[in-house]
Amino acid sequence: MGNSFGCSASGERLVSAARDGDLIEAKMLLEFNPGLAKYSTFGSLNSPLHFASARGHNEIVTLLIENGADVNSRNYCGQTALMHACRYGHWEVVQTLLLFRSNVTRADYLNGRTALHFAADNGHVRCVRLVVADFVPSVPHEAVCDAGVNGDRGDGSSLRKKHDKSALSKFVNKASDGGVTALHMAALNGYFDCVQLLLDIHANLSAVTFHYGTSMDLIGAGSTPLHYAACRGDLKCCQILLARGASRLTLNCNGWLPHDVAKIWGRHRLEPLLTPNSDLVVPTFPPSNYLSLPLMSVLNIAR
Repeated sequence: MGNSFGCSASGERLVSAARDGDLIEAKMLLEFNPGLAKYSTFGSLNSPLHFASARGHNEIVTLLIENGADVNSRNYCGQTALMHACRYGHWEVVQTLLLFRSNVTRADYLNGRTALHFAADNGHVRCVRLVVADFVPSVPHEAVCDAGVNGDRGDGSSLRKKHDKSALSKFVNKASDGGVTALHMAALNGYFDCVQLLLDIHANLSAVTFHYGTSMDLIGAGSTPLHYAACRGDLKCCQILLARGASRLTLNCNGWLPHDVAKIWGRHRLEPLLTPNSDLVVPTFPPSNYLSLPLMSVLNIAR
């Protein structure tokens, strides 16, 4: 919208207030002209809501939305305020945006990333749990603990049955540029909590990256999350992927096994674990404790 309201100076003041967390200034400007909530900067098209969400200023986010800001507005990259909040891990802002029906399935124009990708890529497990709240009913904490001790073999199967929904699987496994999924991103960066939670909500262990795309893939097309975890060198991420059924025998388009990736990238401590005929005992892992957060109930009540 840029300068369409004929008050770009006031709009820029609101942008500054949103960015700096100046609630008093933001209130004063919006009382004078509530339409400023829909202002967007020239060129980048970032709105005050984008800036407030990126900086984690939750009160200003609420104020802007209540004054008419579009919760699903995009900047020039196609990114929404929800994507910004997930990128920087501001889970309180994520929750507020979801209360006002922010669209979690939208992807940006640059890499086809959703809010889930941004959260997983930066290791913000609370944000991951929040953006799937409408798909995944909460599991009582006692059930999570019991599953880890008794009824679940460590592969999360007994709990996954409780929320076996095709919509969830489609969302969680949506590929961004080059076929990279949220699980690939979390594995590559060594974010164990995110990997664990994603596996519990139907992330595909066998998803492979594509030949085409604008992002440079030094590991190679056809790589699984285990290839990516091997590149990172994170032992626990590799262990949980193997425990949940990842294959050591998948070759990517470079002809590399996960073991080869570990060797090439100097992750020598992983080589015994990733050797195709490895006889090392892989530990089992209980389902993520983040499944027990009562998010869907909270969101529905608040809405």
